[in-house]
Amino acid sequence: MADDGEAAPPGAAGLFDRVADTYDQVGVPWFGPIAEGLVEQLAPRSGEHALDVGCGRGAVLLPLARAVGADGSAVGIDLAPRMVAAAAQAARAEQLHHVDVRVGDASAPEVPARSFDLVASSLVLFFLPDPLAAVRAWVQLLRPGGRLGVSTFGPNDPLWDRVDAVFAPYLPPGLRDARTSGTRGPFGSDEGMEQLLAAAGLRAVRTVGTTCPVVLAGADHWYEFSWSHGQRAMWEAVPPERREEVRAAAYAVLEEGRRADGSIRFEQHVRYTLGSAPP
Repeated sequence: MADDGEAAPPGAAGLFDRVADTYDQVGVPWFGPIAEGLVEQLAPRSGEHALDVGCGRGAVLLPLARAVGADGSAVGIDLAPRMVAAAAQAARAEQLHHVDVRVGDASAPEVPARSFDLVASSLVLFFLPDPLAAVRAWVQLLRPGGRLGVSTFGPNDPLWDRVDAVFAPYLPPGLRDARTSGTRGPFGSDEGMEQLLAAAGLRAVRTVGTTCPVVLAGADHWYEFSWSHGQRAMWEAVPPERREEVRAAAYAVLEEGRRADGSIRFEQHVRYTLGSAPP
């Protein structure tokens, strides 16, 4: 775990290192339900060996570990040292001694080939520079007939799109919140994701869709939430002297979506894409 005297890692790893303390910790059930849905689709069994690529604080890793039990194993890798430290602490708190969490690159995990019954990756693939190469690398880690599953975002809630648009004038080319990358490349459709996994060498590729509600107590809760995950990159792109102006503009949009009880609700479409390694 990096301390105050250590340099933060660059790029996305540094971003998620900065949000590690608040990631999935601000009272918005979102990453957890999405992760649990992926685990449910992969259906881990007792005694299996599982890998979580880009494990974060353990939203997928811990349910995998519970499912495979002490006769199996669960390995998590993440490039953000503070995320790794948080996941390891959570595993220790549950006495999941068959969990191994380590700093590692999701694009090229340094683990033995053909050593896992299943590989999972939740809300990670769109951050990687070459998604196809990454999935190909993950397929090589599967035992014959092993399963692989990823979660990505489907279409956006129109209200969320309008909030994101407030940031648009400040974002450099290529910097988009991960949710909005669903408009580009294979992430834009079920078919695109299925083709990507098939091109990586998986068989029987399929898609399962779901909707995850995002319920916020109000605009201030949205603000706290937006700083606690990947959207922080959008805030950091806004000059500090303009952030209150952007915040006010976002609040004005959110006010239009406020419900009678004061809450704000988005509907986030989620896509699970799954396949199996050749026998």
